[in-house]
Amino acid sequence: MNKNLWIIANWKSNKTIAEALDWVSYVGPRIGKKENRQVVVCPSFVDVHEVKKAIIVGNYPLLVGVQDLSPFDTGAHTGEEAARVLKDFVDLAILGHSERRENFGETPEIVAKKAEQAKLHDIIPLVCVQNSGTPIPEGVKLVAYEPIFAIGTGNPDTPENANSVADSLKQKLGNDMEVLYGGSVTSENLRSFLNEENISGALIGKASLDPEEFVKIVEVSL
Repeated sequence: MNKNLWIIANWKSNKTIAEALDWVSYVGPRIGKKENRQVVVCPSFVDVHEVKKAIIVGNYPLLVGVQDLSPFDTGAHTGEEAARVLKDFVDLAILGHSERRENFGETPEIVAKKAEQAKLHDIIPLVCVQNSGTPIPEGVKLVAYEPIFAIGTGNPDTPENANSVADSLKQKLGNDMEVLYGGSVTSENLRSFLNEENISGALIGKASLDPEEFVKIVEVSL
């Protein structure tokens, strides 16, 4: 494959610090470094610092991301994690996930503010979209297509339809956009998505919690 690939683990609200470090110690030594592939782990906020430290100490080919960040800069915003603070620990932020849109009432306007904060502090915004009509903030170049029916259900979209959605997004927003697929991704079905012309990787939820399965997923992307 000549295209860049992203393999991103979204742990959601899972793993204690001890469990997170066990995951890193298993996965880190078992994934090879590849020039055109980025492997990212997005733990819960409480795990970020220790995960980052373990990756640095082990010199593992892993980047660290977060599952969200504040739409505000530092200041009187109780409970929020500002991009200015997070930038020392992370390279990427997942924004606009359907679970946040549904459970926390996030609007396209809020997602756009978060993306702006991420870019301002050199954090890559990965914006999740549910279909080709979901608004994407200006300047965002990394998107994850995650159809709601496929998230955590074991029923992924078809590679062909995911590719069609990705193609539609690129036609509207430019061919330099990279589109990932997310929704019931496993080591058994990932290759079929990566073989599609417009799919540049995967955002993986449940399957990423199992370190053995995640290593298999990364191996599929070689």
